[in-house]
Amino acid sequence: MFRGVNALNLDAKGRVAMPTRYRQRLSDTCDGQMVITVDNSDRCLLLYPLQEWEVVERKLQKLPSFNRQARRLQRMLIGHATEVEMDGTGRLLVPPPLREFADLEKRVVLIGQSNKFELWNEELWTESRSDWMAAGDDLGDLPAEMETMSL
Repeated sequence: MFRGVNALNLDAKGRVAMPTRYRQRLSDTCDGQMVITVDNSDRCLLLYPLQEWEVVERKLQKLPSFNRQARRLQRMLIGHATEVEMDGTGRLLVPPPLREFADLEKRVVLIGQSNKFELWNEELWTESRSDWMAAGDDLGDLPAEMETMSL
């Protein structure tokens, strides 16, 4: 399980070092092999351990090919999916087209999301988080499953 917000640096070659606290788990569960792709709703990247991505990919492949929204989602997520591997020092190379999509420069933020990570431009993350906080209790239409949930 991946949790937490981590401020990181992207080096000149486009590599990001995974925080030490995640490295052993990633080595154990996926041998450091991961898949990175674009997010379909925010300007960030999604980073999955390989086996987690394969579950998502199978679900995406089963979507109806004649549904325009489903095809768009497949094109975005599967089309941009790139296999990356953690090197011996825990770094991952973020491909240039994906860095461009998410506007990743020197300062980035890695956010644990249970089975995956999100990788954000630090400024965009800070702005988005502020917007979400300002929205307060206005969460919009929540799924029915969440209406009875307690935190």
